[in-house]
Amino acid sequence: MEKNTSHHAAAALTPPAPRVLMKLLPLTMTVFIAFLTLGMQLPVLPLYLHDSLGMGTLVVGLVIGSEFAAALLTRAWAGNFADMRGPKKAVVAGTVAAASSGLAYLVSLAFADAPEVAVWVLLAGRILLAFGQSLIVTGSMGWGIGLVGPQNAGKVMAWNGIAIYAAYAFGAPLGVAVSAQWGFHGIAVSAVFIPLLALGIVAGVNGVAPAAQRRTPFYKVLGAVWVPGTGLALSSVGFGLITAFIALLFAARGWGNASAAFTAFGVAFIAARLLFGHLPDRIGGAKVALVSVIIEAVGQLLIWGSDAAAGAWLGAALTGFGYSLAFPGFGVEALRRAPPQTRSLAMGAYAAFLDLALGLTSPLAGALAGAWGIGSVYLAGAVTVGLSVFVAWRLLVTEPARTAVHA
Repeated sequence: MEKNTSHHAAAALTPPAPRVLMKLLPLTMTVFIAFLTLGMQLPVLPLYLHDSLGMGTLVVGLVIGSEFAAALLTRAWAGNFADMRGPKKAVVAGTVAAASSGLAYLVSLAFADAPEVAVWVLLAGRILLAFGQSLIVTGSMGWGIGLVGPQNAGKVMAWNGIAIYAAYAFGAPLGVAVSAQWGFHGIAVSAVFIPLLALGIVAGVNGVAPAAQRRTPFYKVLGAVWVPGTGLALSSVGFGLITAFIALLFAARGWGNASAAFTAFGVAFIAARLLFGHLPDRIGGAKVALVSVIIEAVGQLLIWGSDAAAGAWLGAALTGFGYSLAFPGFGVEALRRAPPQTRSLAMGAYAAFLDLALGLTSPLAGALAGAWGIGSVYLAGAVTVGLSVFVAWRLLVTEPARTAVHA
């Protein structure tokens, strides 16, 4: 009876769906614009490192993965910043940091004759980008939950993801076009100015009060979300392999540029969120995650076994469709296990598992590609994503025990 009463009370406090979407729309647009610059880099930066600077697949993997490794190291700070100073301030600071990464890219062009130096400067730019995106993602999720309530957390994560992967889908062909016209210089200039456009939108959105008055130790929240976080980490490997190596796979097999694969991934990702993004809140995150990761693993297998570009496009689409709902599926389970006063930090801790997975995936897959060929990384991706099925099953049969966290 108590559980049923609580359910009806939560439903009574839930804003109607159109009102929720209208409240989240400015944040969704802000995240989309801020991440568009990263989408433009996806099909361009690996080839620039490999073809223009002469770097091998291991270095390519290290540079691409450095962003996710740096984001992992900044999630705790970003989460506490958003909880204590307010998520709006976190998002504003993040857009400025992301724009600064473009300045580093511009500086790297001055060292075109010294590729090793150029790579180090690019690495600095990737770290700045990671810092900015850590603030933007953590702040926007905490901000959205503050605006529409924790009972709509799945919707917040769904629309946040739609913005990010729409930026990947639209940014990839845009990046190819900009690079064809102006080279990497055009990508660098875009990276400076595009994130700043987000400031014009976010400035007019009402902020929410800070959720905490004192800093919460990161490890305490981490302990509450580590199981769903592990599921996120394993399922994120498929996404990491798309971002880091699909362009090299297409180049190696003579299939032309890979922008269509990024678009297929992004469009399928968005379609899954639009059609089924309400399901984690309605039927439970674990059930949604279980089905989603199976679809994603099939997509990775299809890319591995494809002998034509069309098969790889379909594999990328299935990867995007499955991964799309894995994130909010595991994420709803993470939020159910975390204390309510640490919502931004909890989302930061949860997203840290994504950063960890992507930070490790790129260099490890780069080494695997060097030893066994570029296609082998997608077989490894299918196996790794498949392991997240066991995590989803554990969450499905285990009730969450919310842990009190004291600073």
